[in-house]
Amino acid sequence: MSHNPLSVSIPKANGGRGGVTAEILAVLSAASYESLALSLTIGINSALFIQPVSKFASQEMKRLVFKKFLSESSMGGLMITEPDFGSNALHMQTSFTDRGDHYRINGTKHWAGLTGYARYWLLTARERTPSGDLKRDIQFFICDVKETGQRIEVEELFDNLGLYQIPYGRNRIDVSVPRNHRLEPETTGINILLDLLHRSRLQFPGMAHGFIHRMMDEAIEHCKQRWVGGHSLFGYDQVQKRLSHLQASYTISSAMCAYSCDKAGIEQDLSTSGLVANTFKSVVTDMMQSAAQSLVQLVGAKAYRFNHIGGRGIIDSRPFQIFEGSNDILYAQITEGVVKLMKKVKENNLYRFLNAFHLTGNSAASIRNQLDFDLDMQLPQRKMVELGQAIGRIVSMEMVMALGDRGFRNDLIENALTILRSEIAGLMGNFRVAEPTLVVADYQQGSSWQDIAGRF
Repeated sequence: MSHNPLSVSIPKANGGRGGVTAEILAVLSAASYESLALSLTIGINSALFIQPVSKFASQEMKRLVFKKFLSESSMGGLMITEPDFGSNALHMQTSFTDRGDHYRINGTKHWAGLTGYARYWLLTARERTPSGDLKRDIQFFICDVKETGQRIEVEELFDNLGLYQIPYGRNRIDVSVPRNHRLEPETTGINILLDLLHRSRLQFPGMAHGFIHRMMDEAIEHCKQRWVGGHSLFGYDQVQKRLSHLQASYTISSAMCAYSCDKAGIEQDLSTSGLVANTFKSVVTDMMQSAAQSLVQLVGAKAYRFNHIGGRGIIDSRPFQIFEGSNDILYAQITEGVVKLMKKVKENNLYRFLNAFHLTGNSAASIRNQLDFDLDMQLPQRKMVELGQAIGRIVSMEMVMALGDRGFRNDLIENALTILRSEIAGLMGNFRVAEPTLVVADYQQGSSWQDIAGRF
C-alpha cells in the first residue's frame, strides 16, 4: 500500500493516475495473485467508492475526498445491503430527510466490506416523505466518519469464514451530512446504482484473473514436481484435464479483461449493461471457485491446511459467488434479459436470436446444434438459471474469439473454446431435460434406512 495503488483509480485532475480501466484491472490482477483479500480491498475502494464519486460527486467533494486518499491513505466503501433486504436492494428501509442545509440519514446496513475501518462511505437511502412513506428512488451520500455528526456505529463485527483481512459487520446509521455530500445523478439514483454495480461486475475479471493465474501456476508446478507410481503427476490424463480447465479459465478471464478495458470506463453509462455485467461476474466467480477446488484436488492432503493457498483459496473465493448479486439470481436475470429482447424483436428461436445478437453472434454460429429450437418464454425459475449458465458461457466464448482475433496465443484460445463448447453442451443437455423435482417437507415418516435394514 506504500505505493498508493488507489491512485490508479483517481482522476488526474485530483492528483491520481486517471482511472484508466486497463491499469485498474492490472493492479487488481497483480494483487489477487498474491492475496485475494488485498485485491478485494482495492476493488471495494476503486469500484464501489472512488469511481462513483469521480463520476457523480461535486468538484468540491472530489477535491476534499481524494486529497485524503492520496496524502493520508484514507479508504472508502459502499453500504447497500440491509439485514432484511439482502438482494432486494430497491426495497431498502434506510431513509433520509431533507433538513435544509443537511440531510439526516437513518437505518441499518450490514456486510459492507471495511466495516469500522474505512473513513469514507457511500450510503444508500430512500427519501422519507412528510407522511412517512419511502420514495422509490435511491440516493447516494458521502459520509466522513471522522466529521462531527457523521460517525457510524458498528453494532457488531462478523466472524467471517474467510477474507480475514477485511472486516464486515452490522452498522447503525444515524448521521447528518451536508448538502454537498449527495451524489448528483444524471437521471435517477437507481441509474447510479446500476451504473456502479455493472461497472464493478465488469471489473471482477481483474480480481479473478490474478487469482486463477496463481491457482494455475501452483497446480502446474506441483504436478511437474510430484511423482506417483514412477510417473510424473503432470502426465496423467485426468490431471491434464484439470490443468487444461484451469488454463481455459485463465484465457477466459483474460478475454473478459480485454473487453472491460474497452467498455467499462467511467465516461460510459453502464446502467443498461446488465446482461454482459451479470455474465462476467457470475461466470468468472464460478471459475475462481472451480480453480481453487482443482488445485486442492491435485495437491491432495497438503492443500487441506489452514495456511495453504489452495485451501484458503476455496474459502476466500466462495463469497465472490454471493456478494454483489448471488450467481443464481444473476443467471436467472441473464435469461430474463434475453427473453425480453427476444420478445421485443418477435423471435422465438434461440439460435436465430443469439446468432444476430452482438454479444453472441460468432459463438452461437459455432454451436448451432445446441441452440436451434423454439424457446418457451414461460420458463420455471430453475430453467432460467440453467439457461443463464449456458448463455453466460456463450457470451464468454464470444469474448475468447475476440481475444484470439486480437493476437492472443492461439493454442490457449483453442483450448478455451473446446472446454466452453463442452460445458455449453452439458448445460443445454440439462436444460432440455424436463424433470422437475420438489422437496418433500414432511419427509421423516417412512424414510429411515434403519427401519428397512432392521435395527441393531
